Order: sequence, then C-alpha cells, then structure tokens
Amino acid sequence: MQYLSAVRKPPFALSLLAGVCLSSVASAATQLDEVVVVGARTPTQISELPGTVWVVEEEQIQQQARAGVPLKEALGQLIPGLDIGAQGRTNNGQNLRGRSVLVMIDGVSLNSARGISRQFDSIDPFNIARIEVLSGANALYGGGATGGIINIVTKKGQPGAAKFDSQVGLRSGFETSEDLDWRAAQAISGGSENVFGRLSVAYQQNGAAYDGNGDRVLMDITQTDLQYNQSTDIMGNLDIVLPNGHSINLGAQIYDSGYNGDDGLYLGQNFSALRTGQGFGVEDGWDSDLDPETNRQMYNATYHIPEILGHSAYIQAYYRQEEMAFNPFPSVRFSGTNVNPFQSYYSASQQDTDAFGVKLVLNKSWDRFDLTYGLDADKENFDSSQTLFDLNKAAQSGGLTADKYASVGRYPGIDIKSVSAFSQASFKATDKLTLSAGVRHQKMETEVGSFVGAQQQIAIAAGKAMGTTALGVSADAIPGGEKDYDVTLYNAGAVYKLDDQQQTWLNYSEGFELPDPAKYYGFGNYSLVAGHWRLNKGVSVDDSPLDGIKTKQVEWGYRYNDGALDAQAALFYAWSDKSITYDSSTLAVQQLDDKKRNYGLEAQVSYWLNDAWQIGANGLALRSQQKTDGSWDKQDVTSASPSKAGAFVGWYGAEQSVRLQGVRSFNLSDEKSNSIDGYALFDLLATQKLPVGDLTFGIQNLLDKDYTTVWGQRAQVFYGALAPVGLFDYHGRGRTYSLTYNVSF
Repeated sequence: MQYLSAVRKPPFALSLLAGVCLSSVASAATQLDEVVVVGARTPTQISELPGTVWVVEEEQIQQQARAGVPLKEALGQLIPGLDIGAQGRTNNGQNLRGRSVLVMIDGVSLNSARGISRQFDSIDPFNIARIEVLSGANALYGGGATGGIINIVTKKGQPGAAKFDSQVGLRSGFETSEDLDWRAAQAISGGSENVFGRLSVAYQQNGAAYDGNGDRVLMDITQTDLQYNQSTDIMGNLDIVLPNGHSINLGAQIYDSGYNGDDGLYLGQNFSALRTGQGFGVEDGWDSDLDPETNRQMYNATYHIPEILGHSAYIQAYYRQEEMAFNPFPSVRFSGTNVNPFQSYYSASQQDTDAFGVKLVLNKSWDRFDLTYGLDADKENFDSSQTLFDLNKAAQSGGLTADKYASVGRYPGIDIKSVSAFSQASFKATDKLTLSAGVRHQKMETEVGSFVGAQQQIAIAAGKAMGTTALGVSADAIPGGEKDYDVTLYNAGAVYKLDDQQQTWLNYSEGFELPDPAKYYGFGNYSLVAGHWRLNKGVSVDDSPLDGIKTKQVEWGYRYNDGALDAQAALFYAWSDKSITYDSSTLAVQQLDDKKRNYGLEAQVSYWLNDAWQIGANGLALRSQQKTDGSWDKQDVTSASPSKAGAFVGWYGAEQSVRLQGVRSFNLSDEKSNSIDGYALFDLLATQKLPVGDLTFGIQNLLDKDYTTVWGQRAQVFYGALAPVGLFDYHGRGRTYSLTYNVSF
C-alpha cells in the first residue's frame, strides 16, 4: 500500500512523527516510483506491483520506538492488515489479513517448521532502516506467506567519516519504583568509498508493568513475558564495493532477550490458586534452573553481480541459529485439596532451531519485458527438550522455585529440506497497463524422528525420581518417517495507471503453509502393562501424514496521491480447502478437511489540511469463516482476527510536532460461544528538536483504560482446559510515559 505519486515532504521534525499511525504510513513515504524488494524479489517500483504494498520508513519506526511503543505493537498500528500486537514476548495470532505472516530480516526468514511466534522478538528498532510489507497470499517466497510478508530491512553504513548515533530512554507508569524500563543504544558507521559498514549495540532492561487500575499485570507463563526482561541486540554489517559494479554485503546479528529479575507468577501455597481459581499474583522469590529467553544468532552474505550474460544476479547465503526457552508451566491435578503427585508435574520447554540456505535471483530487462527467476535451497533442523522440576519444592513455593531433576523430550525432532524454482515476468502492454505473472515450484522433504510420547517420558522420569516403577520404566516409540511435498504456486496480475496520481490493480496469488509438524506428530494412546508403556495407536507419518495447506487469493485495489490527499483501498477474498484446529487438552495440531475463507476490505486515507495539520483514518474490515457440514460458520477466535480501525490528527511546526492517534479493535465471536471483546486505545506523541539532538515524549494508553489484551482473551480459550482461565487474564499496561533523547554526530 505504498506507492502513489509525490507527497508533501514535511521538515525533519515532522518526518519524525509522520509514521505514528498506520494511516500515515502511505502519506509519509508511499510514492508511485518508490522502490521495494519485497514485491518481486528484486528492486521494483511500487507502481509496477499489482498488490498491496506498505513501506514503514525509518522515521516512523523510530518515532514509535522513542515514544515507548514496542515493535509488535507499533507494527499493529502502522500496518492496517496486521492485528494489534500482544504486550508479552509472543506474536501468536498476530495475523495479516487473518492469515499467517512470513517475517524476514534482510530477506532471511524467521519462520520455522515449529511455529513459536517470536518473530518480532528478534531485533531492536534502533537497528531497523525500514519495513516492507506485502499483504495477502504470495507465491514468490514459499511456505508461511498465506497472509502476507513482512521484510525488516536493517540499517547500513555509508561511506565517509565516522558517524555516531546515541540514544537513551526511560518508560514508566509511575506506580512503584519497579515500574521502570530503560534503554541505551550506540552505533558507529562509516568507511571508505569501497569498504564501509555499521556496528551497533542496543540494550533494554524492563521492570514491572501495571494495568489501568494500578494492579500488577500477571506474567504470561504460556508464551513468556517481557516484564523484568533484558535484551541485547548486537548488529554489524559491512559493504564491499568491487570493480565493475560488483558488491558484497555481509551481515551478522547476536540477539539475546531473556528474563532478568527476582519476581515470578505466584500460584498459591501448594498450588492453591490453581485449585480455587483465585489468588494469582506476582511476588518476589523467583528461582529457576531454566529462565525464559530468546537467543538468536544470524549471519548472511549477499553478492551482487550487475551483469552476467545480460542478467543482474543476486546470490545470498545465510545461517540462523536460535534457542527459545519458556516459563515453567503447572500441569497440576488434585485429589481433594492435595496435589496428586502421580498426575501432576511442573515443567518448561526449550526449543532449538538451526537453519541455513542459499538463494539465487537473476533478472533481465528488455524494453517492455522484465523477467526475474531463480532458486531457493533451505535446510532446517528442529530439536526440543522439556525440563522437569521438583514438584514438592514448586508446590511449597507457589511455583516460584523451579529445581530441575530431569530433562526429557518435548516434541519429535524435525528435519526439513526444501528446493524451489521460481519465475516472475512483467510486461508493459501499454504505457498505462502492466501485466505480470509468475510460478513457483517447491519440493520439500520432511523427516520426523521416532518419539516416545511426552507424557510417557514424564511418567518414566517421575517414577525414577520417586523410587517407584508404578509410573512405568520403559515405553514404545511412535515411529518417525519421511513425508515429501511437491507444491506449485501461481500468481497473475494487472496494474492500470488511470493518470499520474492514481492506479488500480487486479491480482490473483497463491500461498502455502505446512502446519506445525512438531505439534502434530508424536502424540499417542498408551496402556501401562507390567511397567511398560505399550503404544496402542500413535500419530505417525505413515498412518496420518500431515498435508500442506494452499491458500488462494483474489484482490482488487485502488491507490491515489496528489500530494495532499493520499488514499488506498483493497478488497480481498482468500480461501483454502483445508484448515487446522487444536486439541484443547493437549494443544496438539489437528488437520481438518473443512474449507476456510477470509474476505474483507483494507483501506487508509490521510489528508494535509494545510502545511501544518494532517488528519487520517484507516481500517480493516474482516470476516473469517470455516465450512462445517455444508454451512459457513465463524472461525474459532483462537485463529480468527478481529476487525480494527484507526485515526490520527497531527500538527507539525518547524521545531516541534504533536500527534494524537487512536486504534480500535472490534468484538469477535465464534460458534462455540467464545468471544474477544474489543477496546480502543489512544496515544499522544511529541517531538522537540534541540540545539543538539532531539527529545521525544510519549504517553501510551492516554485514557488509562483497563482492559484484557486480545492475546490475553485468546489465551484463556487456548489454555482454559489446562488451568483456571484467571491464570491467563493478561491485562494491557495502563497509562505509561516515555522520554527518549537521541543525537547523531
């Protein structure tokens, strides 16, 4: 959705605030001749793309971050089709147009076979140059892009003398002394004309969070929290300019985000809060042998050849390694008022992924014809473990003490190899009409390891720890196996330029996703016979192979910009022949033959009233349905996305700027009588340019509203069969103030 002709360019102080609201994304930087990579795999003008493209510029990202808005929440405001973000570590359920989104950093995918939903817990906004977004199913990038693509482009160095960027900031709701987040970041860049780069370090330490009533926000033990979280993002890149226009870009990142505090979620003496459903809180005394964290290392190298046999070529190689640990979770059952030790355990998982790959893209242009084609080759390895903690110590401390006594498997090991060939062509049929079409053929080999059921592994470990064989001493493994996928995806579209200020387009595209194999395989029905767990039936590759899901989408869109008025709207309809759901008692993936569809309208408009005042509005009207027994029913709230709307008004002076923005999430319900209540939030942001540097002030949740986040309401449905729903009542943060000083020299 970023395109459009030349827009009014505000002064520097204005630009800092130009991206505060999603509806201003296009007005700040969406021009018809703007070049993006996300839409066609090579640098391409937005005017040539038959689809909804958004570009969130650096000034927009920095304004949100300096005003204290976390990345996933900022993206939920800055991208109309993207759901409002959670306030914990997860972006679970933060869909794009109601479907899953492929997230990349510099073209390297952060999505994995195991959908852990931490793609936005991956980079500090200090290191982001821009974000390119392509809404809707896409055939160019392979698995995971059924709802769209978000490509995070990192900052690069420039030739010249050393340049320094420094930033410090504070954020607090002023409820207690622990209600304080602080951050500091430093970068240096520069170099010669042939070798130049950037090196940066960004650090943030969070404290406690309080809701609109002044009460402590419960810590999210399902997907982990960001209270008392410490994050460090070390990022470097180096550009090498070679003779004859050849160039190499090298990038590296070490990102660590994890718990760093003494407070934890209190579950009551002897887990009494789990029994009564009351008394949950956050208390001092946390002591765990495994703390929740996201640890990621990523390296990539891109070689650009400007001319080879009449082509321009891009070759990229990458490696990504990540370790993700979770909070201890209480799987507790009671006999009367006492914990049943034979049916209860206290555990936390760690899930590790190694991925590497090579991408080759070739491009050749003629007078009116352009062809892009290439190959992608990827390999991924997934492994996981489950740490078991002493149940008695955990019960006596109300869950605050997690003393490890054993480690067992959590999910089957998954190895995936993928090779894809793609081709994309565009043809200027006339000066006003551009036609495009493409195809991607992808072969995937999925290998699933043999696996003893997680519950049986826990029972065996617990039996040994308790000095008894009553829980079993051995078990059959659910067989592993191999499953191959052969997928062909198509796209076709047309863009028509009505005049220099407006365009319309029509597009058809297909996307593909493989539902989480780690949460599908490895589940079995067992019987205990003479101390041995005998497998009766298991979910295996041979008996119950997991199918991929192809999503098809048609879209019609219109965009307009005359420098003062900037508008875009897109009608879309996406459908698939299969869908997935979850077993509420095990959280295992279950595949259904039910058809699924999403359709709606994505739109934004902004208007400069004069040189100082700008107003705007945006919205996503979305309907998500699943076909059951011949009728279209509402999709479950655990996977459906609410509609939303936003608006802003901004004033920009030569040295100051102020913007008021609001976003509204609407009510959502399903056929099972589950619901998500909507809410509206308002933020105030202001920037003051100083003689040296600039100062940004922000107030989030301006009206101090007390509410349960979309994720908090969704989590109660997800996990309500495992524990009282009050354990998952995650409220949003109340009125919060932030102040950030930034200087470049």
